Amino acid sequence: MKSNKLSRRSFFKISSLTGAGFALSPILTNEKIAKTLQEEDKPKTNIEDALKHPRKENSMPGKYPGKVVQVNHSNPVVENKIVYDAIYKMIAEGMLTLTGAVSIKEAWLQFVNKNDKIGLKVNPVAGPTLSSSVEVTLAIVNQLEEAGIPRSNLIIWDRREEQIFESGITEEIFPGIKIIGTERKGENGTMYDENEELYSLRMIDKDWYYWADVEAEYRPETLPYMVNTGKYSYFTKIVTEMCDKIINIPILKNAGTSVTLCMKNLSYGAITNTGRLHEKLWSETVAEVCAFPPLRDKVVLNIVDGIKGCFNGGPSAVPQFFTNYNTILIGTDPVAVDRVGLNIVTKKRIEEGLQEEESPRGSAFLKMAENLNLGVADNNKIDFNKIDLT
Repeated sequence: MKSNKLSRRSFFKISSLTGAGFALSPILTNEKIAKTLQEEDKPKTNIEDALKHPRKENSMPGKYPGKVVQVNHSNPVVENKIVYDAIYKMIAEGMLTLTGAVSIKEAWLQFVNKNDKIGLKVNPVAGPTLSSSVEVTLAIVNQLEEAGIPRSNLIIWDRREEQIFESGITEEIFPGIKIIGTERKGENGTMYDENEELYSLRMIDKDWYYWADVEAEYRPETLPYMVNTGKYSYFTKIVTEMCDKIINIPILKNAGTSVTLCMKNLSYGAITNTGRLHEKLWSETVAEVCAFPPLRDKVVLNIVDGIKGCFNGGPSAVPQFFTNYNTILIGTDPVAVDRVGLNIVTKKRIEEGLQEEESPRGSAFLKMAENLNLGVADNNKIDFNKIDLT
C-alpha cells in the first residue's frame, strides 16, 4: 500500500479549466457560490434553495474529505465471471485503509448503525453486462451484516425498479432486502393505476425538488420513465423518507469525455424529469442536485465498482468498449472519488486514441461540486491511497 498526493502527471496531460473558481473554503458565501455556478447563458436553477439549509456533521464530503482509496486486484475476473472472494477482500481492505480501523466491523460502524435505514444506490441502467455487479453489492451487504446491520434495514434502490431486476439484483439473491425504484409498476403489472395516473407519482416528494428554467416534451411511451413534465424535477421518497443513510455504488464508465460515477449516479438517480436537463445543464445537474439535503446529508460512502467498466459508448453497454479495470474506489468524498475515476477513464481513452487530453467540459462538474463545498476536485489536494492485491 502506498499513500501520496495524486499528481496530474501520473495519469495524463490535463488542460486547465477556464473561468472563475473558488477553493473549498468555509468563508464562501451562498451568494458567491450561486453566482459562480450560474453562467449568463445557462438556464437558471434553484441552487440557492439548497444552500439555505445548514450543513450537518456528516454532510458531503463526509468523514474523510479528499481521501480516496483505490484497491486493485490482479485477477478478480476469471472466464468473464467476477470472483466474489476477491471482491470481498478488495472492499474489506479498502474500508480498513479509509478508516484506519482494526476490524471490518469497526470500519463500517463509523458510518452506520443497527438502527439506520440504509439505501444502497446501484446503477442498473446498462443491464447485466455493465451495471453495479451482484458480487460487489453482495460483498457490501455481507459486510454490513457482519457489522450488525439487519438485512431488514437495507434497501437496494434506483430510479427504475425493473432495471434493477434486469441487472441481476433479485429478491432470490438478496432475500429479506427491499428492492425498489421510483419508476415502478403496480400490482396490475402496468405503470398506470385505475385512474390512469402513474404509480410512480406516489413515489415522489413534492416538498423537495430541483427547479430549472428548461422544459421538454416527452412521448407517451417515455413519460413513465420521466414521471412528470414541466420545470420541476422531484426527489424520490426513497431518499427523502425511506433512507437515513445512503451508500452509493456506481460503476466505472464514461459518459462522452466525462464519467457517470458517484455524483451522476446520485443526482440523475434521485430525481424525476431528467430528460430536459441533459442538453444545457448536464454538469450543473450532476453537481447541484447533490447539494440538496436528501443527498448531501445522507450519503456516507461511495464504493465504485470498477471491476468491469467501459471507456467509450457509456453510459450504455457497447461491448467493444468494455474493459476490466480490476479496481474498486472507496471514499466519503464523492468529488474526490469522481476525480480519481475520471483520471482512470481518461487515461484509458487517451491510450485508445479517443482523445489527446482531459476535456475541460468533461471535468466541469467537478469544479462546480467543489464550489458547492461537496468535496475536493484538485488532484494535488487529494489524499490518494493505492492498494495492489493478488
